[in-house]
Amino acid sequence: MSEGQEKKKLKMNAFTIIKDDPTDGHGGYGAGSISLENMSPIIVDPTDEEVFIDMDAMHGRAKFERRVKYTTDKAEVPDGKPYWICWTVVERGEDGPYYSGIGGSEIIIDRPNKRGYKQLGEHVKHMEKALKGEYEVAHLDHKSKKMLREFLIEFDNEMWIRAPKELKLQLRTVSS
Repeated sequence: MSEGQEKKKLKMNAFTIIKDDPTDGHGGYGAGSISLENMSPIIVDPTDEEVFIDMDAMHGRAKFERRVKYTTDKAEVPDGKPYWICWTVVERGEDGPYYSGIGGSEIIIDRPNKRGYKQLGEHVKHMEKALKGEYEVAHLDHKSKKMLREFLIEFDNEMWIRAPKELKLQLRTVSS
């Protein structure tokens, strides 16, 4: 792998961690707007047992979402493959960065038929909760919870240690 490809791969697998205030305190245009700079979408694929960060999911363009017509009826995607997009926010606390909010949103893709199921309102709600420092991952299936927990720990164990107890409780599974 060339040096350029390695840098690109590293960039694709990194969290976006707190950047400067885009308004710099000026209070003018853009003041009071929500910044998504410290949010990263973690994709959990329980079928292929993969967990990865895909920043294109921020715009509905994750690699598995492209060229798919969406429906809000799961029955229209009976042979679809399930995914979870876990909208993950990292903040810096007194002791360092930590996972400050996560909201997991379901998405189902039937690639051969170019159909997908997604509740856009649910995705927005989960993103908003994550930005507000809340955790909404208790509804994930046990396998996906375990995969997400392992990914967060492996990615940065120190951020996991500093994360609030609520996140750890929501990602606890029967076997763990």
